[in-house]
Amino acid sequence: MKIAVIGGGPAGLYFSLLMKKARPACEVTVVERNRADDTFGWGVVFSNETLGHFREADAESFRQITEAFARWDNIDTYFKGEVIRSGGHGFCGIARRRLLQILQERCVELGVRLEFLRESEALAEFAGYDLVVAADGINSKIRTAHEDVFQPTIEPGKARFIWLGTTRRFEAFTFIIRDSEHGLFQVHAYPFDAETSTFIVETDAETWRRAGLDAASVEDSVAYLEALFAPELQGHRLMTNKSAWICFRTISCKTWWHGNTVLIGDAAHTAHFSIGSGTKLAMEDAIALVAALERHPGEVPAALADYHEGRWLDVAKLQRAARVSQAWFEDISRYKHMAPEQLVLSMMTRSKRVTHGNLRVRDAGYVAGVDRWFAAQAGASAGPPMFAPFRLRELTLHNRVVVSPMCQYSAAEGLINDWHLVHLGGLALGGAGLVMTEMTDVSPTGRITPGCAGLYAPEHAAAWRRVVEFVHTRSAAKIGVQIGHAGRKGATQNQWDRPDLPLASAQAWELLAPSPIAWAPGFATPRAMDEADMARVLADFVRTTELAAEAGFDLLELHMAHGYLLSSFISPLSNKREDEYGGDLAGRMRFPLRVFAAVRAAWPAARPMSVRISATDWIDGGLTGDDAVEVARMLQAAGADLIDVSTGQTSPEGRPVYGRMFQTQFSDQIRNTLGIATIAVGNISDWDQVNTIVASGRADLCALARPHLLDPHFTLRAALEQGYRGPGVVWPPQYLAAR
Repeated sequence: MKIAVIGGGPAGLYFSLLMKKARPACEVTVVERNRADDTFGWGVVFSNETLGHFREADAESFRQITEAFARWDNIDTYFKGEVIRSGGHGFCGIARRRLLQILQERCVELGVRLEFLRESEALAEFAGYDLVVAADGINSKIRTAHEDVFQPTIEPGKARFIWLGTTRRFEAFTFIIRDSEHGLFQVHAYPFDAETSTFIVETDAETWRRAGLDAASVEDSVAYLEALFAPELQGHRLMTNKSAWICFRTISCKTWWHGNTVLIGDAAHTAHFSIGSGTKLAMEDAIALVAALERHPGEVPAALADYHEGRWLDVAKLQRAARVSQAWFEDISRYKHMAPEQLVLSMMTRSKRVTHGNLRVRDAGYVAGVDRWFAAQAGASAGPPMFAPFRLRELTLHNRVVVSPMCQYSAAEGLINDWHLVHLGGLALGGAGLVMTEMTDVSPTGRITPGCAGLYAPEHAAAWRRVVEFVHTRSAAKIGVQIGHAGRKGATQNQWDRPDLPLASAQAWELLAPSPIAWAPGFATPRAMDEADMARVLADFVRTTELAAEAGFDLLELHMAHGYLLSSFISPLSNKREDEYGGDLAGRMRFPLRVFAAVRAAWPAARPMSVRISATDWIDGGLTGDDAVEVARMLQAAGADLIDVSTGQTSPEGRPVYGRMFQTQFSDQIRNTLGIATIAVGNISDWDQVNTIVASGRADLCALARPHLLDPHFTLRAALEQGYRGPGVVWPPQYLAAR
């Protein structure tokens, strides 16, 4: 084989030496536009896991790389005059220039031809080659010249950063978070040899401009930063190496190969520096590409297809984690109100790859300190964060676990029965702090299905009172009722019959909505509500609220999510009104806020109210996280105590980005922008995630649905598995033998 590699960075060099090692008869030529010792940046970081891949791929370069490593286990975070250290992380750093030198020398040793100071902009000059590897970096000319094939997406970040070095050798991976007169700056610093550390400074665009750094020279920027971080630099200077203020660009390509040409490393994909090294990704690409070529000798297109198919998912996962991590740092000002203990935990767990439990394995002493701090804030003795009490108005929950509302479709004409008593009663016995009813409808025509629960008649209140009294007398749990109106999503069949299909016309009822837009093809077109309709619906909500108070519920939640009536007023996808109840967000919120005000007035002042919202429609042109903050701001001003933050289900066209705890980011945004209490929901599946979310300040409570169906005693089991016997969990005396 005759192989051309465009780009002499770590990706191109590592591929070349591995390929030459695997097939010594191959002719491999590396073409690099810079000199051999030119390099951007300073140090490169690898984790212990990555090093295992390098050892298996080429023991000789692995030996030389590891001999040059600076190693450390700790992460130090400087914030508000404190330094918080956590250990057990296992990092290694090496000077980028030294890494390139090792790889270059190994290439020469194996017979790779290296050509420096050679520009390569077109594939035509490599017409005689069997394989062309484009490893020409983030500004890849090959990718740009063939955008129609590779279909790149380039997303610029919001923040600005500058990559510097310093002669101060930090002892750990160091984060410095400094609030200044112009705004918040943060540093990502780490050692990479005996005398030098990388020193990356990042800030949001507004702070960057207020500080005058948008017009400053590199020298003036360095002087500003040396003064700002003088306490941590301890007299050491900052150094530049082709340094400039830039924004990070996330690059992803739909296709990584075409014909006999393939992209690797930053040419194909990038990941923000806060999650780890792009060099790691690039070198792992090289390992995977060589392995694919070995599996398909003489079949280059088949090998490249195999490489892409086997590699893209791992890259996509890392890029997704990197985007979440990048967003945390770009929005770090949101967290500056936090105590250092909480901000550090929020930072450490930002990408969701590291959790409270994972950190305990790494450094039990650090996590014990976090737990003591969290318990003290809640007025409790130390224990896992999920078992700290939580207070709203005159309601106190003995822990942070919520049983999420789950429709049972088992009522008759809105009247619940023994199924609901056993279902909710059993969940209350399982140890959760708060049990929520299913969405309970305010009128017969407000139901989703004929089997939905209601609370619009005296007999309904009596049936619910039976459930409430059981929960109150047989458990330590509190019980909340979620009330709502299905709107255009009503008159559908029961979930286990033909889910999400409308009832036959003879069984259906008239649907109401802000605009005459059917939920989906085949659904009835709702009638656009007029003032008389709004008055009737508002009266229905008030009547249900009064019956809920009579039934003895501890908390009332107003359902403004998932495309039901009030939600459909809020979303621009379903509200096309041109009167005062449509238009901008303030107009679309007008009727939901009227309902909230009437319900709050009817609900006892000592008891809290929550509101469930859909924080995003997951559709371009629909609601966004920023919109959700404004929705929550209006509800907070109206007297809401708690925002239950869900997403989507507002349109069949929505395309959620699923994953573990995938909706928690919106709870985080609302809680830490507004200072209002929130409930996080959405694919929260275990107690470690609950501990992580509440301790890091992403939410005050965590609601779980399906995990409670699988294990109604989720909270009791969580206490056992964590060895916890404090007041945050209450066992029914009949179950003490299990404890």
